[in-house]
Amino acid sequence: MPLRSNFVFLPVVAAAISLCQAQSVTLPQGTPLPVKIDKPMPMRAGQLIRAELIYPVYANNKLVLPAKTIITGEVASLRSNHDRRAAARLRAGFTPFHIPVVRFTGILLPSGNILPIATTAATDGAPIYRLVVPPPPKGGFIRRQIDNGIQILRDQIALFTAPGKEDRLVQLLYSQLPWHPQRIEKDTAWTVETAAPITMLPQPVAASSLSEPGDPSTWMVQAYLNEKLSSATSEQGEPIHATVAEPIYNPDHSIAVPEGATLVGTVTQAKPARRFGRAGALHFDFRQLVLPAGRTQNVQTSLAATDAAANQSLAMNSEGVVKPKPRDKIAIPLLLAALAASPLHEDADDRGEVLFRKNAVASNSIGVIGFIVGTASRSGSVAAGFGAYGTALALYNRWIKRGADVNFARDTRIVLQTTPRHAPVLRPTPSTHSTH
Repeated sequence: MPLRSNFVFLPVVAAAISLCQAQSVTLPQGTPLPVKIDKPMPMRAGQLIRAELIYPVYANNKLVLPAKTIITGEVASLRSNHDRRAAARLRAGFTPFHIPVVRFTGILLPSGNILPIATTAATDGAPIYRLVVPPPPKGGFIRRQIDNGIQILRDQIALFTAPGKEDRLVQLLYSQLPWHPQRIEKDTAWTVETAAPITMLPQPVAASSLSEPGDPSTWMVQAYLNEKLSSATSEQGEPIHATVAEPIYNPDHSIAVPEGATLVGTVTQAKPARRFGRAGALHFDFRQLVLPAGRTQNVQTSLAATDAAANQSLAMNSEGVVKPKPRDKIAIPLLLAALAASPLHEDADDRGEVLFRKNAVASNSIGVIGFIVGTASRSGSVAAGFGAYGTALALYNRWIKRGADVNFARDTRIVLQTTPRHAPVLRPTPSTHSTH
């Protein structure tokens, strides 16, 4: 009797296992996982990292990992940040700046368990922001220059008024010191790729999260760049590819563009940065959609938005061309020059507090060391010398030094808008119906 019961039980177990396998979804190797941290962390090897997904992750048109899913990992090692160290030395800064190498090892499931994963290492961590296409500019050249100046002023004011100003003030004070502790900044983001397939159950999708019915002739396509792009190394006409990150739905919620489809395009403008502060520029678009089954369709897209690293300070114009934000090339150097010259205009009654103040504002252009030496010397010439050095650095960085290039890392998240007559509207088939 027990033996017979076992024969009855085994098919039931096999059927249950088969059902679970049929319902599971596998994230293939190389799937991008964009994550960010929500608080600053110490810059040290072995530091545990608790990050959250910035965007949802799909596989086979099913939601596998919702946005804000917790991903755990650690700082595997630290690398020297030679460029930042060299720039700091010019301003008497001796902080041993590092770049963290991070790996992620687990996904926190809704049950509270950790699903082990393996990912590639990432070293390009930085806070990111979303670049969007602005409305077309108004007026001529003079109006645009005035608008640029106003925007620069707004950006500078935002440093002291936007949320998180207290933390930015602390970091500004740190930057004046010859040495200060380094940390991984709040909102630092990385995009790692899965180093091995991950099998798990798909997540339920709320009806409100599906695409709302609208004009079926145009879509906003979420995708990841498959290659690194740079205004310094990319060439006009160079072929590029992007992978659709989220399925796009028809008004009846059948799938119009499946997740995993490939967009094929070209670099239409790649202008490298040059000397005398001339910045680079980059523009690209996509003209072909390749579905997972191999079917190809012509499309016409324009870049509507893209993620960008905050340390690049990029801007996008109304045509989708990405350039570094314009810098204040006149006001800052003139202000530093005026402050540097103030100790040289000594009045007969400049003594005590007045002399100290003039020397302090002139010598503070390179931080605390300049401030201490310039004020302790009680010499207007010494303080003015420090001020002149700071002014020369500002002039060099803005007028002589090579300008900044535009760089997009592999797996950068982009948003493409299809034009009305070239939107990929596909006929529903059994393989392209919504699985939700």
